[in-house]
Amino acid sequence: MSEPEHVLPLVVRLERATPPTRTAALEAACLATLRMLTTDNPEWVSAVARWEHGRIRKVVRRARGVAWDRAQALEGLTVEHGSAQVRVFPPIPIDSWPPELARLQVEGTDLSDPAAPVPPEGGVPLILLSPRHEMTAGKAMAQAAHAAQLGWWSLGSEGRRVWQGAGFPLAVRAATASQWDAAVAAGAAVVTDGGLTEVEPGARTALFVIDSLTALRPGA
Repeated sequence: MSEPEHVLPLVVRLERATPPTRTAALEAACLATLRMLTTDNPEWVSAVARWEHGRIRKVVRRARGVAWDRAQALEGLTVEHGSAQVRVFPPIPIDSWPPELARLQVEGTDLSDPAAPVPPEGGVPLILLSPRHEMTAGKAMAQAAHAAQLGWWSLGSEGRRVWQGAGFPLAVRAATASQWDAAVAAGAAVVTDGGLTEVEPGARTALFVIDSLTALRPGA
């Protein structure tokens, strides 16, 4: 029997009165994914390894109030970043969602930024979202997290050590057409979507770029 497909569940807290900004939620999803990838929990390590050997599928759902409390009670870890809270759970078989997560809504999650995000600091890993595809916040969170994972894979051992030791500083921004094309031409790690939701199969949705990790080194 073949190994079932696994998925990384992510849940964003979306209270009606205090929703997170879009950029904070995007970056929190990336951080949550990276922290799960680098977990030292023995049970989670094996689950992550099984998932990484297949498609790195992620599903973002939203919760508020009691539903968020129920999600918090499940084994996982929560990332708080700016105005956003995102909880990530060890990868699970695609057809074996816990009831507390299965009942959460997955479609239509949308958020906005009240003001344009500030320019990212130099040397910080940057995730760019494609200017050619409209995506809800939930979809964009998954795509940005894919790009962060591809970026992690693309780094050598020293780059990984420095980035993880610094706490995974990163920025997620919407690319202009010229920025996107230049990054692709330079060989950036690009996410190619499977086309299951919102965009067509093969769509390039997000990418990871960094000129240097020098700025992350202690004392730099």
